[in-house]
Amino acid sequence: MNPESKHSLRPKYGSKPEYELPAPPHFDPSKAGQLWRVPYQQRASEARAWAKLHDIRSMVTDRPRICLMPIDVQNSFCLPDFELFVAGRSGRGAIDDNVRLCEFIYRNMAVITEIAPTMDTHTAMQIFHEVFWINDKEEHPPPMTIISVCDVETGKWRINPDVAANLPENLKSGDYSSLRQYALHYVKKLEASGKYPLVIWPYHAMLGGVGHALVSIVEEALFFHNFARHSQTGFEIKGGNPLTEHYSVLSPEVLDDVDGKPIALKNTRFSKKLLDFDAVIIAGQAKSHCVAWTIADLLGEIMFQDPKLVKKVYLLEDCTSAVVVPGVVDFTEQAEDAFKKFAAAGMNVVKSTEPMSDWPGLAR
Repeated sequence: MNPESKHSLRPKYGSKPEYELPAPPHFDPSKAGQLWRVPYQQRASEARAWAKLHDIRSMVTDRPRICLMPIDVQNSFCLPDFELFVAGRSGRGAIDDNVRLCEFIYRNMAVITEIAPTMDTHTAMQIFHEVFWINDKEEHPPPMTIISVCDVETGKWRINPDVAANLPENLKSGDYSSLRQYALHYVKKLEASGKYPLVIWPYHAMLGGVGHALVSIVEEALFFHNFARHSQTGFEIKGGNPLTEHYSVLSPEVLDDVDGKPIALKNTRFSKKLLDFDAVIIAGQAKSHCVAWTIADLLGEIMFQDPKLVKKVYLLEDCTSAVVVPGVVDFTEQAEDAFKKFAAAGMNVVKSTEPMSDWPGLAR
């Protein structure tokens, strides 16, 4: 790295790191919990002017190359009136997380090379939605129902024949009887994994719907980054396979059918892309589910390739919250335990408010 570069990670003498920038005038933290339209043309023009004012250069010259991966920062998870708002114990979890995330993006605009948000993406007829299952009374399981191995073995819940007829040709496992066998295979695989049982989730992040979109305040920050850095946002879609849950962007929960034939694949292309950067910064929702399992899969890939790569991963612990439904479930402790394991493995658990020049491995 050129030590004279204006946006190196070298701090000013006795001052803040010189790559740190102020938030642009349009940024309004009070709107973090709201849905609104980003004025694209105006923000594009302002971003170009902002880059000129602060000598923010194209990402092609970046050394080191830094990727920020915000996981599932979508309306379904980030707004209180939507289906799976991640409230955390504070009741404002994702809202406050996204304020800090946007502040982090604007402050470090000059050194974040690419932003690669994951997008949870669903259609109606998927195995974790109520319509996929029926009982003997032709009733569907209500949201948040847990379907156990025993439930499937006894026929308490079985695959809806009408849904089976709508599966893509490459996922139709022969006749309806075969699909019922797959259902039992699926819940057994989930149980054996030790993660979570099959949960019937409310319809959320529906493809084509407003819940699928990035929450407005983050969308605005990412769009602004596009033009300030000449860096295309690297959207990564996950969750569309009807026969398996997909918490992690890097791997679905179940990869094969009863006969061992693949129904889904690991996302090795995206793993490679992430690990080709000099640093990968991870934030998003929810800390106890999609964030934790994406990090766990990335750690597994690192251990397989080269354990030394673990040092390039940074977890923004103040930009992610656990799933908490007061009086029902609280996954905070599980999320904290997961982050302790990631830190013990060598990943860097950091705060968004800490200067990046102080982060291990990024100081120059």
